[in-house]
Amino acid sequence: MRILITGGFGYLGGRISQFLASKTECEILLGSRYKSELPGWIPQGEVVQTYWESSVSLEQVVKGVDIIVHSAGMNAQDCAADPIAALAINGLATGRLLEAAKRQGVKRIIYLSTAHVYASPLTGVITETTCPINLHPYATSHRAAEDVVRLAHLRGEIKGIVVRLSNSFGVPVSKDASCWMLLANDLCRQAVTTKRMVLYSTGLQRRDFVTVENVVRAIFHLVNLSEDMTGNGVFNVGGKWVPQVIEMVELIQSRCSSVLGFKPEIVRPKGTIDAPDYELEYCIDKLLATGFTLEGSFSNEIDATLLLCQNLFGK
Repeated sequence: MRILITGGFGYLGGRISQFLASKTECEILLGSRYKSELPGWIPQGEVVQTYWESSVSLEQVVKGVDIIVHSAGMNAQDCAADPIAALAINGLATGRLLEAAKRQGVKRIIYLSTAHVYASPLTGVITETTCPINLHPYATSHRAAEDVVRLAHLRGEIKGIVVRLSNSFGVPVSKDASCWMLLANDLCRQAVTTKRMVLYSTGLQRRDFVTVENVVRAIFHLVNLSEDMTGNGVFNVGGKWVPQVIEMVELIQSRCSSVLGFKPEIVRPKGTIDAPDYELEYCIDKLLATGFTLEGSFSNEIDATLLLCQNLFGK
């Protein structure tokens, strides 16, 4: 099985590439905007340079590919700063890739979208049938990409799967991966570099968290999912753990004490302790019904992230 992973040097793309490369039945292509050598964290594979503005180039990249895992795109902060570029990169470039894939006979494309297409903040019970209403450029540009993938899937032109990821966290394969703005990863780095973890909100809001370990396992599961179980192609991927943010902070504090031998201070804004709480359930029942199971622990991923932060940023 020949699998192209766009954004293969990125945070999720790197971990997905590493995991799939460990499977002997997978031949891995790492898509990158830059001319690069095969990184040391992947045992086997090939790097292919991707020119997103060129349909001809994209056809060459996907030639002979069986499955595409599309994880390349702009992050939330960059999307907010440049909404037009967000639509061009997350939306239009995905459309070009999809058209190239159809012309070259690619069997399946898995698009990594985000739970944030639904709303901000997420509240209540969120299933795949919940209407997406978030107008942030990060959400709308992902929705544009989702729509072209879903349309091709419903027309039978290609098996298109949209993965709406909740808040993933965990250790990256490279220090250069763009992941240190993510809440849990940022808190781990703060703990190591300052021995403090500073919150700029009440900490009482709820988020669904999922380990990167389970994200990559879910992607592998969807790579091999039988066609009759793909349904309309949309799957929520979360961790079935919806704590208040302060609970995640306290877990990192506890793991830091156990793993690194010190207890970082938690700093919260004054006068916000009585801010209202709300309920959230990010449902992944549809994915679980296909036979997928969550494994591992949140503590293991936090421990690995803290140790990496100690190696990269510790004095």
